Formats: sequence, structure tokens, C-alpha cells
Amino acid sequence: MGTDFFRNSISGLSQSARRAAAAGASLFLAAALVGCSGAKSDGGGSEAAKTVTIASIAYPYKGAQVFNGLTGVVINEGWLKNELNKRGVKLAFTPVPTAVGGPVINEGFSGKRIDFASYGDFPAIIAVAGGVPLKLVAPVGQGQNVYLVVRKGLPASSIADLKGKRIALHRGRPWELPFSKLLDANHLKLTDFKIVNINPSATPAALESGSVDATVLLSDGLLLEQKGIGKVIWSTKEAPADWRMRAELFARKDFVDSNPELTQLVVDAFVRAAAWSSDEANKTAVIHNAARGAMPEAIVAKDYDASNIPWRERFSPVLRSDIRSHYRSVADYAFEHGLVRNKVDADALIDDRFVNQALRNLKLESFWKSDASAAHAKAGASY
Repeated sequence: MGTDFFRNSISGLSQSARRAAAAGASLFLAAALVGCSGAKSDGGGSEAAKTVTIASIAYPYKGAQVFNGLTGVVINEGWLKNELNKRGVKLAFTPVPTAVGGPVINEGFSGKRIDFASYGDFPAIIAVAGGVPLKLVAPVGQGQNVYLVVRKGLPASSIADLKGKRIALHRGRPWELPFSKLLDANHLKLTDFKIVNINPSATPAALESGSVDATVLLSDGLLLEQKGIGKVIWSTKEAPADWRMRAELFARKDFVDSNPELTQLVVDAFVRAAAWSSDEANKTAVIHNAARGAMPEAIVAKDYDASNIPWRERFSPVLRSDIRSHYRSVADYAFEHGLVRNKVDADALIDDRFVNQALRNLKLESFWKSDASAAHAKAGASY
């Protein structure tokens, strides 16, 4: 199933993106095989895992592949590696290029070459709909902003002004959902535009040359504005919280079922990393680490500031109701727009046992706001 699943998952990409995906897959699979040389559970619990393999987006930086975000903190802290060593279990991290992250990670899950991955909401829904059982075992922060950028000189200030224009939108990627919600809110649909399905890495040249009139991107949209190539006319900063693109810690369901203790250790490690990142004293280090190989630090800082989220809450792993509603909307959109053939039960996807236990294990139950505390704060602010 693995090879066919990968082929299907990239079938909607542009020709250049498919070539990049195939190349990325070759590198990924080679790395994954090295990282998974130990025995794996067969899902029946008869053989305990000897290696825990975690995949995440990585960037080239100073001659090496580096992991940013919470995965990078987990690696630097070393706690998870030490705890697994005590149990005779190895820890392996598999770097995945951002240009082909979703399809390649889905292939790793499908072939049981990885056990966990920190990656986006849309690809995870696509994987589950395609028959790869996953579990969302821990949220990774409060989501990322999505930006609508128009080319330099184009007199447009709203999505309505772009009707009939060419918009670069890499289909099936996490930023498609916020864009769809923006269209719905303005009584528009995809067919009102000329959608150009290209990889984000090809977007700056297309925008600068006038081949497209606008694009939908993550923080790289701010970079286009900084370079004078385009102008941000809308972002999810102006939208409800569950519009933001999300990335979480996902795990293979059969691994979780067969290895609950190891799953708990991994989730504990990510919650520890979230607590470290939430400390205001570490803000400079968090921004520096997030920028390695990806974006200038000024752009990372501007993107964080655009979220209007208190620093501590920016990395909250608490599974609040807006996260659940977000995944329901992702599942609905993917099915209704024909991106998947089978409807995903978003509530069954989410497994909150491990993150709730991690908060108790680390005595962090009151460290971040819960649904109740967030509602109380909002009510107090309304007076």
C-alpha cells in the first residue's frame, strides 16, 4: 500500500512539485530505513518497539539538516533520548523537506517507517481518509498564520478585488482551508479565480514576473512583502482562531495501541518542550531556532507578533474545543471538495489521553489556559 499511497497523495501536485516530491521521498525513505533498523511492533503487541522514529520538517543550515520548533527543543534537551535509553529503546529523527512534507510523511506512516510526526492538519486528514490510521496525540501550539499576498503594483485590497485573477495556491496543503473559509465568508468560490497549483518555492518568481496576481502562503508571505515583491492584504490574524493552519504531533494508531508507555514518554517530551518555549526568558532563543535555515529572524518575530497571542499561550498543548472544531472543519472541507473519498471522523482522530496525562506528570495542569479559563478571561475583558 505504501508506494501506491504516496503516488495518490501527490497526484494533485504540479509536475515540478511531483518531481520534487519523488526526490524528497527517496531521501526520506533512505533515512527512515536507517532510523528504523530496530524491531517494530506488528500492532498486535507481540513485539515491543526497539526504536521510536519521529519525522518532522527540517531545513538545511550550516551544512546540516536542523529541526525547528518543538522537535528541535526535544532533540536539544535530550530528556526523551535518555528516558528511552533506560528502556533499551533507540530514538531516531527523520528530516523531511518542507516542499514535500505532507505526502512524504504520509508515505512514512503508510509504510510504518515512522511512528510519530509533527506536521500539518490537511495532510493528516488525507492520510486517515486514505486508510492510514493516525491519532492526534498532542497539539503543537496555537496554529500558524496564513497570508494573502498580491503582486507589487496590483490595485487590490480585498479578496473580492481578485475575482477572475490568477492566484497561486498549492492544493491540498494546510493553507488551503483558511483560504476556502475566506472565500465562503465573502460568498465566493474557487471557480471565481484562476487557481495556479504551484509549490511555494516557485511562487516568488511567479509573483514577481506577473505570472500570478496573488498567492496564499504561511510566513513566507511576509518575506515577499519585505522584499518588495508583493503586499499582504489579508491574514488569519483578522479571522477566528480555528482558521489558522495547524500542525500537531500525530502517531500511528497501531504504535499507540501496542506501545502506550513509549507514546506517553514522547508526548511528555513535547509538552516539556512546549513549557520551555512558553517561558518568556527563552523567547529570543525560540525565535532564533525557528529561523534557522527557514526565515530571517525579523520575519519569524513579525509572524509571532501577528498572532496577537500571549507568548505563553503561543505554545499551549492543551486540547481546547477550538482545536476539535478546527479538525471537524478540515475533515468536512476535504470531503466536500473532493480532496478525499472517505469522510474522516475528526473526533475519533483526537486522542487526548496522553497530553492530559503529560500535564499531570509535569505538574502543568494550570500552566496554560483551559477552555474554562479562556472563556472567563474573555468575559472579563468584555466589561
